[in-house]
Amino acid sequence: MHMPIEKVLLVDDDQNIRFVVQMALEGMTSWKVLVAESGQEALTIAEREKPDLILLDMMMPGMDGPTTYSRLKEQGNLVPVIFMTAKVQTHEVEDHLKLGAAGVIAKPFDPMTLHKDILRIVESPSGN
Repeated sequence: MHMPIEKVLLVDDDQNIRFVVQMALEGMTSWKVLVAESGQEALTIAEREKPDLILLDMMMPGMDGPTTYSRLKEQGNLVPVIFMTAKVQTHEVEDHLKLGAAGVIAKPFDPMTLHKDILRIVESPSGN
């Protein structure tokens, strides 16, 4: 199933990661990347902008990724969410997927192939 992606919401407390992801995705696709530096900001932007996809950092101060994800679902946000995390041991990835995430992208990631990794996740039936 091919899902058209126009707007991606990137949620990460690390300014360097936000910059790299935004440059990589906007440089290699026609996607518009919206950025949020906290879970709270992500909820506001998601409600207002209705992104097609959310890239969500797992570990953030304040509201972490899983909590943000739960709140997004409570808001009725049903777009695919891909967790981005440095913790990619098998049991951790399985835990993220059990939450309902479309997939997990490991940090550090390759900016040149990030858009392909995202498409592979959202277009595969299992999400991985």
